[in-house]
Amino acid sequence: MKRNYSAFAEDIPAYFGPKAARETYADLKQLSAIPGHIYTRPELHILPDQRRFSKMPWLVPMLELLPPTSIGHLKEWGLSTVFVLAKNYNKLVHVWESVTAMVELWHPQTNSFIFPEFEATILLEELEIILALPCYQRGEEFAISYTVEQINSWSILTYITSKNNDLYSMTSGMHVHLLPIAQWIISQCKRKTTNYTAIAKAAAICICGVILFPEADGAISFGNLSIIDSISEGMKIGQAVLGFLYASLTSAALGGPFYGSVVTFELWMGMHVQFRAVEDLTMECKTMLNHPLAYVGGRLHMSPRAWCKTAQVKGIQAWRQYLRSLAVADFDMRPRFMHGRTIHLPQRIGLALRLLGNGALFSYNADRCHLQCGAACTVFHFYHTSHLSKRGRGVMHRMNATCAAPSSTGKDAR
Repeated sequence: MKRNYSAFAEDIPAYFGPKAARETYADLKQLSAIPGHIYTRPELHILPDQRRFSKMPWLVPMLELLPPTSIGHLKEWGLSTVFVLAKNYNKLVHVWESVTAMVELWHPQTNSFIFPEFEATILLEELEIILALPCYQRGEEFAISYTVEQINSWSILTYITSKNNDLYSMTSGMHVHLLPIAQWIISQCKRKTTNYTAIAKAAAICICGVILFPEADGAISFGNLSIIDSISEGMKIGQAVLGFLYASLTSAALGGPFYGSVVTFELWMGMHVQFRAVEDLTMECKTMLNHPLAYVGGRLHMSPRAWCKTAQVKGIQAWRQYLRSLAVADFDMRPRFMHGRTIHLPQRIGLALRLLGNGALFSYNADRCHLQCGAACTVFHFYHTSHLSKRGRGVMHRMNATCAAPSSTGKDAR
């Protein structure tokens, strides 16, 4: 994540609107010019069979024991969909060939996918809708940048348990282990304790660690622990999830590990590339039965009665050929869940998404994807340099800007 991009960054002019995006698009297509990009290393297998995405036998039994009051807290915190995905996590089957082929089209400078005729990216609004996370009120946040204090993981975990033996088993190095936390939850539930909020907070750490912030097999970083802990305090975490996913895509595109939310990535890819909702279909789409969309499809206007646009695409070579020749008409620019939604675009060069816990910045270049953003109503905001404020014990960076009043609105970003 701390690679030096200066070798190719100078070749990409600063963004100054959709016209400039169209003019610089031809240069961006030269992914082979990016040092170490996996586009030039087709023999490199970075995604399949990695232990960090293995099934976790403790996850579902732990969730089935949660008392209704604790589940109610999770819903209040905006984790209903994350809970559903976690409860069905062991049923999900990832199509690693499609994920790998998509990562090979990721541009680490613009944080967008470079298709033959257009750019596209994972929009913040899309991520919030797909995961049903609390949405930001753009233009109403005046202090969304935070500075860092030293993270004390024990100060967060002591809300769950004050026993040193438990705390030692839950942490090591700079990581928090989910299995000991799940074991603590199971013991509390079996003893029928009434510490429902603590159980809910512990469950939030487990389900968010598996679905939103997976790094190692059954472990998350201290920084991401702080993010998850902030959910119960009313913090919005969409930017953190998106920044973490951007960082993961960049890492994988440059030959490193993929550690972000592959579930979120497949939900987004399913809605735009793989599936299309159909009103009148007599047979279920078997391809989608174990896809994440099968469990959150209702809210996204998707059901197993869908048309799989890529059913004939099998194997990594077929996926590469399909995606590297993808036409505009084959990419769903306006999936049903975005109908009537507003996309908020910044009027500045790459609004930065700050990755929490490690100080990394990833620019949010949604306005480069003018075809994708132009398919829905867009609102532009001006941003100015932010002031900093401290948040208690943890780490909570947000966008590296503060929102002023909206400058203009329009129905087409172009």
